Amino acid sequence: MTPYAFETSGRNRKTLIALLGVWAAIIAAVVFIDASRWLAGLIGLCTAPALYDLIAARRAGVRLASDGLHWFAGKRTGQITWDKISHMRLDTRLDFSVRASAVLVTGRKVRLPLESTPDAETFEQELTARGIKVKRHHFSLVG
Repeated sequence: MTPYAFETSGRNRKTLIALLGVWAAIIAAVVFIDASRWLAGLIGLCTAPALYDLIAARRAGVRLASDGLHWFAGKRTGQITWDKISHMRLDTRLDFSVRASAVLVTGRKVRLPLESTPDAETFEQELTARGIKVKRHHFSLVG
């Protein structure tokens, strides 16, 4: 089985478009509807993490190799051998993002960083091809 690798960067077109859209909306609210500047600044401050990702171009990804599951997000890294994984759990959240967790044979869950998780369908296909059981849960509030 060939290794599967997914890698992404915080410096991408979607992040840039989202930031520009939010900032344009904030400026338009201040100029056209006389929105409070301190409130607009507070809302603009909420975009700081996305701005940091855009500037830092932090890399994140996951790799499925013969020895196990490996992931990284910035300086955080982790790995689990296949024999320690009972199954993978993919939770679709209310914002349509997918949260991936490795459920170990001991019952403990190890969550993969959100930014290192690939497209859910592709990830599920790759895991299933390696004989790893995948459980999908859609729109659960707890998990």
